[in-house]
Amino acid sequence: MAELLDDEEIQSRLPEGWERDGEEITRTFEFDDYLEGVDFAREVGELAEKEFHHPEMIVGYEEVEVRFTSHEEGGITDQDIEMAERVNDEG
Repeated sequence: MAELLDDEEIQSRLPEGWERDGEEITRTFEFDDYLEGVDFAREVGELAEKEFHHPEMIVGYEEVEVRFTSHEEGGITDQDIEMAERVNDEG
């Protein structure tokens, strides 16, 4: 079981473009068209499946919102930060 990060650790380690929203970290990625966003969501889904750490994703017309939290731990852990960094690499 991973340890929760404290507020200071979360703030100092948030990857570029991500922000904290309660017990989650979130970022909205923008795209030129719907299918580009769908492709991105599929890539993130494949990464999440490989790492067995699944975000909540909301696919909109030209954007995809990605949210990470560690449900079992009840908040934000190293794994959430690491996955956000990897998703940035995909976007």
